Amino acid sequence: MDVPRAGIGRITAAVVAMAAILPYLTIKILWLTGDMVGVTAPSLMNSATIVGLNAMTFGMDLVGLLLALAFTMRWGMRLPAWLVLLPIWVGIGLLSQILVSLPVTLLLEGPGAFGEEFLAAWVYLAVYGGFSLQGLGLIVAFVLYARDRWPWIFVSGGRRTAVPFQHVVGRGSLLVTMVVGGAKLYWALGGTAGLDPAVVAAKTTAGGVALAFSGAVAIGAALAYLHLLRGHAPWAVALSWLGSGSLFGWGLYKMIVIVTAGPLRANVPMVATDLVDLFSLLTGLVMGLAGAFLLIEKSGGGVQAAKDPLEGPQREGDRETADSGHR
Repeated sequence: MDVPRAGIGRITAAVVAMAAILPYLTIKILWLTGDMVGVTAPSLMNSATIVGLNAMTFGMDLVGLLLALAFTMRWGMRLPAWLVLLPIWVGIGLLSQILVSLPVTLLLEGPGAFGEEFLAAWVYLAVYGGFSLQGLGLIVAFVLYARDRWPWIFVSGGRRTAVPFQHVVGRGSLLVTMVVGGAKLYWALGGTAGLDPAVVAAKTTAGGVALAFSGAVAIGAALAYLHLLRGHAPWAVALSWLGSGSLFGWGLYKMIVIVTAGPLRANVPMVATDLVDLFSLLTGLVMGLAGAFLLIEKSGGGVQAAKDPLEGPQREGDRETADSGHR
């Protein structure tokens, strides 16, 4: 198959992402091997829960590094779609929130806003600054990759009549995200109802900005999905993708922190934020699956540009082989 080379834009964005990932991986390797660089409370870092979380996040960023590399290579265009889309969906959902909250927080409060109980401020800035560049690089590289591999996604037009179940999923998702997203926006704007006093005392500007972003994109994603049930639009695909990935990724992370009951979990009873995180996880999963089925349906629904360009030569070759055999 004649797979086109990656353009300079895609390569540059992917290289930026890889460069931003390497410092984080280095810090994680040091922590996992016993070097407590930048840690002000080594005893906490030695707990089994924190070691497990460090290993998990190391693995996640390693996947991000491999994805960025794949976006620069021809073999990356041959990877199964799910192997690319699943991790980048979760990754963009997680990183986009940091990409927005970090600069806004720095603008409002400066570097002093990022003090941590058991980490030096420079570690936080280095890690989350790297996350921001990583997120920016991966988003740009993935968009350019998707444009080359699935160009039909970037073309507006066409109207359709969705099956009733899709409308049920869409309206149900909107209902839940209005509650979940509304709660996050309420807390981001200073509301305290449903929060434990310890949670209120621990609120930060960065956390408030992250909550506001998460709440807004959650509601926007549900509205975008409903739009996709009526007709295709690139902005709706992007917003639905971003919001559902953010809901699922951060909901999953928060649930892991809650279930493991480690040092990152505030020592408070079940509070409203825990329920919001649980429903964020479930709603993000449902929206992600519904969106995936919708895109699969659109890609095979007779739209000429919908077919993966990598599949064209194979199918044409198969037809020629079949015709030769018939003759």
